[in-house]
Amino acid sequence: MTQNKVKTPFESVSEALLSLDGITDVDANLKDQLVAVKGTAAPSAIVGAIEATGRDAILRGSGASNTVCILETYHQNERGGDALVPASDPEASTEHSAVGDREVRGLARLVQVSPTTTLVDLTVRGVAPGKYNASIREYGDLKFGAVSTGPIWAGESRTTQPRGVLGAVEVGGDGRGVVFLDHPIQVWEVIGHAMVLSSQEEGQGGLKNDENTVVGVIARSAGMWDNDKTVCSCTGKTLWEERKDEVKKGMI
Repeated sequence: MTQNKVKTPFESVSEALLSLDGITDVDANLKDQLVAVKGTAAPSAIVGAIEATGRDAILRGSGASNTVCILETYHQNERGGDALVPASDPEASTEHSAVGDREVRGLARLVQVSPTTTLVDLTVRGVAPGKYNASIREYGDLKFGAVSTGPIWAGESRTTQPRGVLGAVEVGGDGRGVVFLDHPIQVWEVIGHAMVLSSQEEGQGGLKNDENTVVGVIARSAGMWDNDKTVCSCTGKTLWEERKDEVKKGMI
């Protein structure tokens, strides 16, 4: 579900959404500034279609079981000890943190749509062009960034292919890559595990932190109608103010 804050008719928004492959129904509520969308299009594509009409949008949740993963760079060690400081850590924004080059580079949304299938919508921005491998790792330990996430999550696989292999993402010359795929996992299995997006090849030694390798921990998020707040309790900002901050970080 998406929320729109511009007080103008929804005809162009509906047309833009219905033009997407996989969208079966669009229900616009002008009074409440809400657009309910049904279909199989990627959430990032839905938001992008609304933004293309000159409006802004916040994704409010879809499906029954949802998780998100904020993907960040961990290529600097600036805390003064062994631990690394992620871009989302409050310390990263302090005057003397020396981690100004650490940034949020992407976001993955995982939505379980059946007992055996989860949709993965992954967007990355600001990395070098090329092919990147997306994977779920054995551990959720980000103390040393990608280095401490361990091997690819096996997940009691009965084949030689670990279940944590998600697939490849092609990043274009603009530094942006998007992939939307379904994967035979359940959300509860991967909550707390790390996700890594890297151009490094597996089997060539452990992953290393570099400016184009991004990593985050998969965490539960609100599903449809589970979160109708308008103000974030942690910062006191409205959701629209929060969104502007995340856009500046490169997360959206």
